[in-house]
Amino acid sequence: MTTILWADDEIELLKPHILFLEEHGYHVVPVQSGRDALDELEGGLPDLVFLDEQMAGLSGIDTLRRIKERWPQLPVVMITKSEEEHIMEDALGGKISDYLIKPVNPNQILLTVKKHTEMRRLQSEHSTQGYQQQFREIGTQLSDRMSSDEWMEVYRRLVYWDLELARSDDDNIHDIFRSQWRDANQLFCRWYERNYEAWLGGSEEKPTLSPMVLNEKLFPLLKEGRPTFLIVIDNFRYDQWKYVQSVIEQYLRTVREDLYMTILPTTTQFARNAMFAGLMPSEIERKYPQYWINEDEEGYKNEYEHELLDENLRRHGLNIKHSYHKVLNAQYGKRLSERLGELMHNGLNVIIYNFIDMLSHASTDSDIVRELADSEVAYRSLTLSWLEHSPLLEILKVLGNSDANVVITTDHGSVRVDRAVRVRGDRAISVNLRYKQGRLMDYNAKEVYEVKDAARVFLPKRHVTSPYIFARGTDFFVYPNNMNQFVQYYGGTFQHGGVSMEEVMVPFVVMRGKG
Repeated sequence: MTTILWADDEIELLKPHILFLEEHGYHVVPVQSGRDALDELEGGLPDLVFLDEQMAGLSGIDTLRRIKERWPQLPVVMITKSEEEHIMEDALGGKISDYLIKPVNPNQILLTVKKHTEMRRLQSEHSTQGYQQQFREIGTQLSDRMSSDEWMEVYRRLVYWDLELARSDDDNIHDIFRSQWRDANQLFCRWYERNYEAWLGGSEEKPTLSPMVLNEKLFPLLKEGRPTFLIVIDNFRYDQWKYVQSVIEQYLRTVREDLYMTILPTTTQFARNAMFAGLMPSEIERKYPQYWINEDEEGYKNEYEHELLDENLRRHGLNIKHSYHKVLNAQYGKRLSERLGELMHNGLNVIIYNFIDMLSHASTDSDIVRELADSEVAYRSLTLSWLEHSPLLEILKVLGNSDANVVITTDHGSVRVDRAVRVRGDRAISVNLRYKQGRLMDYNAKEVYEVKDAARVFLPKRHVTSPYIFARGTDFFVYPNNMNQFVQYYGGTFQHGGVSMEEVMVPFVVMRGKG
């Protein structure tokens, strides 16, 4: 039974309200002072506290402070006769859960109790019922014959319900949703594979892809005459953006939220180089060989992003002052946040954040991180926790007080893998779990997206017989030797490089300050 502690120095006058709550199945413990309330709490915590603000002796505000010092998570509703601003500020500063203005009526009290003691159950029921109504509609819409815009709309809806159903305690509805998500991913992979080569060949119906995204979505902003900050969060999925959006929108307002599609492989070496260069990987290798490092060569594979961006701007006639910053640790991020004033004189400032990519790799390499990110919900939660304590949020706060364009995007997403697909190959085969490239590979062609001629998808080709294969959905590649050990080690980790909705459809968000 839900227990409510109600502290008021005129508690006898509230007898009708207490009886009303008890008739609705709640247990109410009445006390006449703040000190009595604190004594009662020492004996055991209720589900909710009603606290009168103007009590004799220990005031409601002072009682609130003492409660929060001892039991910070206990929900407290302040009840006051006064609407004076300083009283409300004191109460809100004391982290009350809610407040009511006297006189209060029984239904108002009942609604407040439900709000703070049954919120999760009500939200769970509402989310479950909402998705049940949408399930058939989404299923009817799903088809591998949809357009890119239709696929993006379906993905938005699925992400919405993924976040909504995280509130639900109904295991059955979770199973139904994950099944529909898997079905959607299978259809998406089939659609993407069927159209990919045609898009790269110049199809007029192609979506915005990695090499086109800056030209189509960023460069028009540079002509507005205001400073533009391009913030690229490596490996940042659309659901992660939606999860942290409300935090960022405390400081910036969203002008436009788009999705674009990444090229293959969905890795930083290929997708991000293509994004900055405005070219496909094999075109970069041919046109700027000094800026391309192949997988079997020594060196950092994204070492020349800045130079590729320079060339891209020059090709499009954008002779603007710009800067490039890659944030690899918190110290550099703090220094960068302190320099934003001088960066406002540039037409474009690019800021790269690699934390989420490092997090996804750590989910494989670190047992602690693997435990912390053992589900989609936990993975999103870690993203939010990082952002709230990151210099990036300080940067966004400062930009929120400027007239700058702020673009938040990524190069690719990631997918939580759970199904092993066998591949054999020689020592020169690439090591990524979601795509492989090399000679003498042995695999089941029905289980992979196979590209025998790398030139057809504008990828560098190391040997005459050197195909690329890509994992679909939640698959990941393993070698037959020690297969069980590999499956146990990599299963449930977040990987990228292949074809899935999560890896391919990624956010491109344009924001501006609220000032």
